[in-house]
Amino acid sequence: MFGYYFLGDPPLQFSDFSLDKRLLDSLKHMGITTPTEIQEQALPIALAGKDLMASSKTGSGKTLAFLLPAMQRIISTRALSKKDPRVLILLPTRELAQQVYGQLRLLVANTQYKAMSVLGGENFNDQAKGLAREPHFIVATPGRIADHLQQRHLFLNGLELLILDEADRMLDLGFAPQLKAINDAADHKRRQTLMFSATLDHQSINDIATTLLNNPSHVAIGASYAEHKDIEQKMLFADHLDHKQALLSHLLKQPENKQTIVFTATRADTERLASLLAEQGFSTSALSGELKQSARNQIMDQFSRGQQQILVTTDVASRGLDLINVSLVVNFDMPKFAEEYVHRIGRTGRAGAKGVAVSLVGPKDWQSFLQVQSFLRKTFEFSTIDGLAAKFSGLTKQAGTKTVNAKPKAKSATAAKTKQKPKVAPKRDKRFITGVDVGDAPMRRKAKPQPIIEQENKGSED
Repeated sequence: MFGYYFLGDPPLQFSDFSLDKRLLDSLKHMGITTPTEIQEQALPIALAGKDLMASSKTGSGKTLAFLLPAMQRIISTRALSKKDPRVLILLPTRELAQQVYGQLRLLVANTQYKAMSVLGGENFNDQAKGLAREPHFIVATPGRIADHLQQRHLFLNGLELLILDEADRMLDLGFAPQLKAINDAADHKRRQTLMFSATLDHQSINDIATTLLNNPSHVAIGASYAEHKDIEQKMLFADHLDHKQALLSHLLKQPENKQTIVFTATRADTERLASLLAEQGFSTSALSGELKQSARNQIMDQFSRGQQQILVTTDVASRGLDLINVSLVVNFDMPKFAEEYVHRIGRTGRAGAKGVAVSLVGPKDWQSFLQVQSFLRKTFEFSTIDGLAAKFSGLTKQAGTKTVNAKPKAKSATAAKTKQKPKVAPKRDKRFITGVDVGDAPMRRKAKPQPIIEQENKGSED
């Protein structure tokens, strides 16, 4: 039975899954013969036509875990509709979608099946024309495919397989309404759904799975907090922005570095930091979500070809991108969500290569750092670079007080006394209370009025 074998049995091969010969030839051409753990467990379920929820750590080979069943289904079964796409693959970012589309093209190269990508930032009318040519496979971002559904450029009544990769990230980016609209457009009993996510523990994932999947099987390979053996993780304290920049320059000058990805918190930081590194002589490019798709494509193409040494980016490049020459990842700013830390550092140490991930932790990063420690169930030791040691050493929160430096400077007793304010006598209330005078001055009696002379009064009336 797939996924179970006895001690001494040879490891499973892709040929053991009864895949079409054309797929096996494509895998052989790609130099892939032995399935990974996620592929071993996901392929039998997906090939049997069952719905699947799966999670595995980054770099585990999950892309082929859903592309191979998709190809096998299209090759071996008749279409439900001649016009509608048969497979729709949704991904959270354009870069990740392009990478999956590239792998899909290798698999369909020696078949009669057509594939296209439908991504945000590209020409909408050109995409509509491509959809009119009735592709069998569509790789898309949720927002753009929902737009085409609304414009009736495609229909999903005959969709056979819906695949969601990095589903947790799609929900983080606010794509839940689009996912539900896509589900409604392809809501029929013969549709199969495969959902891949970094974790299956989030309530949002379980909620959307209840809507999209029908009695799914579950596969979880390695906990999301499991340590990546091929990545050496380091933490460095940093006092302020200038100190972080000095630490980064030192790290980038190390001769063993091949290519480096630097993660920042904001889009503005990517441009500023990339310009600073370029002035220091580093071959650097900046990537953020606000760039046009053509510019993003060019940047990623140049970096993947080794034409750029350093890529400064936001979390738009934290997921799925397979860049085998990245030997160093630097968290210039700690991520907002602890799960993103795992995806960020996973850009190195891929395909059996060793990698290093360094995080610069300043006062503003401290709470994020604690969340990462808690998520990974790991206590980090901080390293120090000679000549660049930080004064900052973490924050601690005392009961009933604000967060303060973990090592505050001791104050002398004399200084404490001199800063004490003199006691001020409390102000006394100068009002009467129950007939008792509590004012400063004694009570004065009110003067008696003088008697009125009757004659004067009469005279005044005349």
